[in-house]
Amino acid sequence: MSNGQGKMEAAKAALDAHVRETVAWHFDPETGCPFWLEFAKERLAWDPRDRIGGFDDLRLLPPFEDEWLRGGPVRRWVPKGLAGKPVYVFETGGTTGVPKSRVNVEDFQTDYAEFSKTLPDEFFPPGSDWLHLGPTGPRRLRLAVEHLAHVRGGISFSVDLDPRWVVKLLKRGQYEEAERYRQHCLDQAITILKAHPGIRCLFATPKLLEGLCDRISLKKFGITGVFCGGTEMTPEFHRFAREELLEGAYFAATYGNTLMGLACHKPFDPSDNHAIIYYPPQPRAALEVCNPDNLDEVVEYGATGRAVLTTLTREFFMPRFPERDICERERPIDLYPWDGVRNVRPYQDSKTGSVTVGVY
Repeated sequence: MSNGQGKMEAAKAALDAHVRETVAWHFDPETGCPFWLEFAKERLAWDPRDRIGGFDDLRLLPPFEDEWLRGGPVRRWVPKGLAGKPVYVFETGGTTGVPKSRVNVEDFQTDYAEFSKTLPDEFFPPGSDWLHLGPTGPRRLRLAVEHLAHVRGGISFSVDLDPRWVVKLLKRGQYEEAERYRQHCLDQAITILKAHPGIRCLFATPKLLEGLCDRISLKKFGITGVFCGGTEMTPEFHRFAREELLEGAYFAATYGNTLMGLACHKPFDPSDNHAIIYYPPQPRAALEVCNPDNLDEVVEYGATGRAVLTTLTREFFMPRFPERDICERERPIDLYPWDGVRNVRPYQDSKTGSVTVGVY
């Protein structure tokens, strides 16, 4: 058995064990969350703890439905085993209709503490301060980046962007007003950078990163590491950022959302032609790339399909949720010996022709 094959089999075994542990927790009357306990009682004629022995067995459950997370009571998602702990509620979506909500206790801190281990100290120096330039509000991103800064010994400054307001402006055709709002956010970021020379690390969405670099030199302001993610993250932007914007700063391209956590980027390899390649934080979350017309069918490596997300923590169990994205299935690598995804982009429904876009 090759070393790579051995790592893949060990990762699969660890995932299966984690699935069993997570299912046992969420369906135990003593520790489980009311939603799953009620679901098992009313919709299943069997006990998931008896029949789900690994990741593949999650297909015995119906795919997780988007609407289950819209509206309350949100406490139905708080596991009994975590009763009494402080609970956060983070939202995702909500540009139209009721946003989805996810409860958190410590998951967002765990996700970003693990992500911190992937950042090179040379470019994200321990003890350096951060600037977060992007959505805050009801999303977990601001608190998560703040925790990342704390883990690395720094302080995080923050500039808020309300993407829901931007979407409304664009839908009304108020493009000049949307641009003024963007410049308003950039004005605040530049003011902070001028006033606080200890900032070396930056989080920004692609649009805001490009706008910031149109107005200042990151190098002159001492920025050495950039953590970037958002719906505009494409191979074209990746190349543009590395060749035109960053002036030698490290570029950590990421994919994440409130429901999954934070995926890690594949270390840059010129042979990938600037593809954006991510690996989920397995075993806490796993991604499958499936046939959009048959979500039980995983596509071949390199083929295009719909992203299907499973989240597996003591705080949140979400089996096989069809994400709002399509991508290519990526082979495991030595650093991440499980499936990844390449070039995530909005999913277009072949039956309705509609495109669903999320904010990441």
